[in-house]
Amino acid sequence: MGQVTILGETTKNPITLMGSRAGICWGSDITDHEKNYKRGLDCIAAGHGRVMEYVNVEMVLDGYSARVIREWYTHLGGSPTRLQASTRYIDYDRFAYVIPPAIAQHAQAKERYESMMQQISETCSYLEQSLGIAREDAAMLLPLGMQTKIVDKRNLRNLADMSRQRMCTRAYHEYRAMFADICAALENVSEEWAYLVKLLFQPKCETTGYCTEKRSCGRMPKKEQAGDNFESAR
Repeated sequence: MGQVTILGETTKNPITLMGSRAGICWGSDITDHEKNYKRGLDCIAAGHGRVMEYVNVEMVLDGYSARVIREWYTHLGGSPTRLQASTRYIDYDRFAYVIPPAIAQHAQAKERYESMMQQISETCSYLEQSLGIAREDAAMLLPLGMQTKIVDKRNLRNLADMSRQRMCTRAYHEYRAMFADICAALENVSEEWAYLVKLLFQPKCETTGYCTEKRSCGRMPKKEQAGDNFESAR
């Protein structure tokens, strides 16, 4: 589907960096990388999430729908920022778009869906090239299903918090897929990232031990059921 590119400004050894930042405030020796690494792990185990905000993540998200990127924008915290491909300057003639799995697997739905996208593309081109309509006005026809590209900057704490909601089975399917792509890309940055992704990135039911959603997928018991099971085990 889409592609995640981790940029070079991303912190390569996040655990070591966290330990170093904490060590400064604790009056510890921060010249020893091994001690910094162990201190960073201690911070995570103790729930000192603020040091996670020093871990920088910069990436390019390319080929995902404008719809899912709009949802991505809503998860603020820790001063994330982003730039998105412009509909004023980029030529979207014959734009690429995302086809939801439910439509892609249904022959008639897929044919109608692709036909509509083709009509939008042709109309945008006609308005701009034949009638002289400004691109920024013709682009108003573009759907949320079109593919887009953004440059994103945020920190580890924000991403870990985001995973609680977006790795949930109830989350929008494209968002879950995009977040899985982000996890895979970060795991390839370094051994420390691979460890953190497995340790910190998980749906909220994994951290609470029960499901907080009104309509559960059944992966974990509801809070009431979890409480009953706990009482029964006592």
